[in-house]
Amino acid sequence: MKGLMLVVAGFYHQLTQPGRRIWLVVMCAFTFFFANFGPNSTTFIIPAEIFPAHVRTTCHGISSAAGKVGAIVGTFGFLYASQRADGSNETETGYPSGIGVRASLFVLAACNVLGIIFTCLLPEPNGRSLEEVSGEPINGEDADLGDSKVLPL
Repeated sequence: MKGLMLVVAGFYHQLTQPGRRIWLVVMCAFTFFFANFGPNSTTFIIPAEIFPAHVRTTCHGISSAAGKVGAIVGTFGFLYASQRADGSNETETGYPSGIGVRASLFVLAACNVLGIIFTCLLPEPNGRSLEEVSGEPINGEDADLGDSKVLPL
């Protein structure tokens, strides 16, 4: 995604010329394709692995909600940022001037780099159980469960 956004940003003026717009559409389509196999899948896989078992569902829900808020902020942020800075006729009526599409794509590529860095900082389970990864006791060993009991199904 980062690479495609950099290519689109770097050649934006050439790609928006008549006869070359198909390449812009193709690169944007590949960007969305890679978004679904990369960052999109990590938003539900990684939270299921990194949070401690006793708070996993709560934290997974909070993580999911934060992802939705981030998508809303990114969508509206791009809408406002992509408006032309010079106030020309390419600026939509009612929107303040922004930094332009090309600069917005460079910002998105930088956000992709930050996503890569932060994802690489997360712990990798490497075949270990979720309890081992979170540092929780396995099979009830050393577990302080109080008066709670597990009922058979």
